[in-house]
Amino acid sequence: MEKAVLFEVRDEIAIITLNRPEKRNSINRELLAGLYDAIEEVSRNENIKVGIITGNGKSFCAGIDLSVIGKENLFDIRGNGIDLPDIFGSCRKPLIGAINGHAITGGFEIALNCDFLIASDNAMFADTHAKVGIHPGWGMTQLLQQAVGKRRAKQMSLTCQFITAEEALKFGLVNEVVPQENLMNRTIEIAKQICENKYDMVITVRDLINYRDTASMGQALAHERERFRRFVKKNMPSLKGSE
Repeated sequence: MEKAVLFEVRDEIAIITLNRPEKRNSINRELLAGLYDAIEEVSRNENIKVGIITGNGKSFCAGIDLSVIGKENLFDIRGNGIDLPDIFGSCRKPLIGAINGHAITGGFEIALNCDFLIASDNAMFADTHAKVGIHPGWGMTQLLQQAVGKRRAKQMSLTCQFITAEEALKFGLVNEVVPQENLMNRTIEIAKQICENKYDMVITVRDLINYRDTASMGQALAHERERFRRFVKKNMPSLKGSE
């Protein structure tokens, strides 16, 4: 029996593939545990610089497998209070979503927790929490409005309607839309571009961008400035006090 999540490393890039294609990669306990393990491997493996999350088959992830609701614990699978946003949040390395096909509700939340998204031209996105009567818990109400704006997020989440890849691009939800057959090649190309840079500074810049999520603009600017001063003091002592 194949694993619910496949993990492959190509050079310095990890490819994490949700692998329940017969169920449109819907979320059960096994898939969630495999995803957690894969992201944690990206975090701790010094030979991995970037992770890519995608789906096998015609969908990225169709959300929670409704047949396991009430049968499987999907919100604290390890019994330690660590949930999906915690797993993503503890990974300091870039995670790119390569969105092939449908990303629905819980699957959409997995995508939103990535740093950014590249979509195939047949990708579709929908938040259907209000349609199926499941309370959002993996960041939908905050991450969607962060991506597309408060008013657009309200329309998407309250109507539960699908949007196309091209609409997602127009709304700022995805960074690029490419033909389905080019999706992985293009995403890997972007990951390689990240790997080619000074990696310690890649991590630093990513941290600084994410710092804005929990701080005001003034606080974030001050934080960047302080980090810069420390950098100069450590790496360029001759420039200390020259700015």
